Amino acid sequence: MFQEIMDGFQGEILEFRPYGRIGERKAWDAMDLEWKEGTVGLGMEYLGHEFPWLSPAQYMDFGRTGNRSRFEANYFEKRRALGSLTLAECAENKGRFLDDIVNGVFSICEESGWQLPAHNTYVRDAPQLPLPDAKSPVLDLFACETAAVLATVFYLMKEKLDGVCPLICKRIGQELQERVFAPYLNKHFWWMGNGEEPLNNWTIWCTQNVLLAAFLTDTDKGLQRRILEKACRSADYFLAEYGEDGCCDEGAQYYRHAGLCLFQTLETANAVTGGAFGKLYAEEKIKNIASYILNVHVADEYYVNFADCSPIAGRAGVREFLFGERSGNGEMMRFAAQEFMAGGRDSLLLPEENNLFYRLGNGANAARIRDYAKRHPEPARHPDIYYPSTGLFLARDKRACLAVKAGGNADSHNHNDTGSFTVYLDGKPFLIDVGVESYTKKTFSPQRYEIWTMQSSYHNLPSIHGAMQAAGDNYCAKDVRWELKEDACRIEMELAGAYPREAKTLSYRREASLTKGHEICIRDRFRLLEAGDIVLSLMTYERPALLAHDDKGFSLQIGTLGQLHAAGGIFLRIEEIPILDPRLAKTWKHPIYRTLAKVSEDYLEIAIPIE
Repeated sequence: MFQEIMDGFQGEILEFRPYGRIGERKAWDAMDLEWKEGTVGLGMEYLGHEFPWLSPAQYMDFGRTGNRSRFEANYFEKRRALGSLTLAECAENKGRFLDDIVNGVFSICEESGWQLPAHNTYVRDAPQLPLPDAKSPVLDLFACETAAVLATVFYLMKEKLDGVCPLICKRIGQELQERVFAPYLNKHFWWMGNGEEPLNNWTIWCTQNVLLAAFLTDTDKGLQRRILEKACRSADYFLAEYGEDGCCDEGAQYYRHAGLCLFQTLETANAVTGGAFGKLYAEEKIKNIASYILNVHVADEYYVNFADCSPIAGRAGVREFLFGERSGNGEMMRFAAQEFMAGGRDSLLLPEENNLFYRLGNGANAARIRDYAKRHPEPARHPDIYYPSTGLFLARDKRACLAVKAGGNADSHNHNDTGSFTVYLDGKPFLIDVGVESYTKKTFSPQRYEIWTMQSSYHNLPSIHGAMQAAGDNYCAKDVRWELKEDACRIEMELAGAYPREAKTLSYRREASLTKGHEICIRDRFRLLEAGDIVLSLMTYERPALLAHDDKGFSLQIGTLGQLHAAGGIFLRIEEIPILDPRLAKTWKHPIYRTLAKVSEDYLEIAIPIE
């Protein structure tokens, strides 16, 4: 797609002028007033800010302890501070934030490496080096994003910063050339793609930010063209791994770093070529990628989640709205505008966002999106859908949302959760997927599946003969059948292949169905090589209360949301799981619960009334 257009493009590379610079006061006067006032307030919080030195000992902490959070907290705070100060100065234009902006620019420019300690390696999945080599930069997600942050400062503030000292923007340009542009063009990092090795969100996230860095600064036009040509190749490698259905196998959170970064890559390429790439918005695959985030939204702040994704994946907003607009999806525009409004101040100002360019886009588009939301108050419609590329199934009625994963255990950011399902009632989590704890060294190591959140026994799945599911391409659902009807939706699959030999399973078929206005039903059927225990886990957020049980089944009341009736299962116990991890605690404000039940014969049926 991208490369074919670039190969045929014979025109001049144009100047990239997405938003007004600080001296273009008409553009800034037109910015959303509430956004400007809030932006100045955020900037004032950083007046006199002491940008912390990221010491070698702090950098080495990851290699010594596996902890990512301590270093990354200071690293990202520096970039958010610089972004807040820059936007405040642009909004106010009085000069009082200038010295702090200069401090922030030089503090970041003087870091020995922009790559995170967890990414400090030149070979994919190889051990990280303890310290960065300033003469041989690693281009990771956040080296590229740091480049985009500094480039946005350059774009917005060059006039004012040159008035302080011309060396400030000259320094930014030098650092971008040495740390990003030269290695980008002269080295191969795995995420760039070669048509052979598997890719993920890194490819398009890094590509987007390298393009922003190149085109928001006064980089040589010939260099810009070479960067764009290479970016187009990477964009095509990224797209080649997406199914035509547009499903993001990394989940709703990662859509913001995958689908939306594809959008900005396309926007930038289109702008600097005078519209040469605009026709890609009409491609069915691009339109499907855009609408994914609408389709996996449940209600309010909740999204369908599997793998490393959290069910609270962040509100949709400006970028989703613009992607919907470009791809001609009015339903997605309405959804994004309503989500933006529901998110309040955080959606407007993005105070926790590292990428300055995203925050700038909010100021330019907030007023228009507010107006759109007022003119389109009707709720967005969410379709029943099945994504063949990943096996993601979603069905809904007025009360319920049922989601099932029928793919395999080799997706990017995978958990061993093939065949697992989640249920929402009245927009609230009834049966849940826990998500993932804070990333550590272990998260992306051979010991990944020792972490409890990654294991099938902490999903809505059974352990068979004491064996949990295994990771890898071979462990997947087979013989998947589905139907989406107006009054009922169902999916059925064979799951024996998701388990290792120790499970001694000839067949394990799971069927999940939503009969609209009536009930959700899960039917499990087993054929084992030899008799053994089958123990099902059911994960809930609200506390389950045992209503009744005998040797034929049991019933649970799940908080105040509803009831669950299991036939063919013998109740064992309810376990309370405290939430101690900060990342999980953002979603789960109190303990979660695991109900364990033993399958009494060769079948188990779960019914959840939704009348």
